Amino acid sequence: MALRASELKVGDTYSEEVCKNLSRTQIVQYAGASGDYNPLHSDEIFTTQIAGYPSVFAHGMLSMGMTGRMLTNYVGDGRLTAYGVRFTSQVFPGATLTATATIEAIREEGGEHFVDISVSTKDEEGVEVIKGQASARVDP
Repeated sequence: MALRASELKVGDTYSEEVCKNLSRTQIVQYAGASGDYNPLHSDEIFTTQIAGYPSVFAHGMLSMGMTGRMLTNYVGDGRLTAYGVRFTSQVFPGATLTATATIEAIREEGGEHFVDISVSTKDEEGVEVIKGQASARVDP
């Protein structure tokens, strides 16, 4: 069912668990799918002993993609008109991520209705790993 501007209000939220117990295998699979083979995401010795992180960690774009799936589940396929994020913390293996969309504005432009949305994805400890904005076309 499509979102309707007439049924929304500023402050409405939608949350979804987008990842439960992220595995190292999922991180490596994403490296293969994206072509991003930075050793920070797959080489434990490099990551811990040379780069100084506690473990390998997920690609920011993997977390962004999971968050984007939450957005399209909320607003519907083909309705996003803008989406951008900042990566605010690493996502380590074992993480469970919950993404939340909050309606910040409801507007009309050229006869079409849009919502502006703030986006936040947090891990199981409440650490924000993604912070962003999106806009989507909605029904009147």
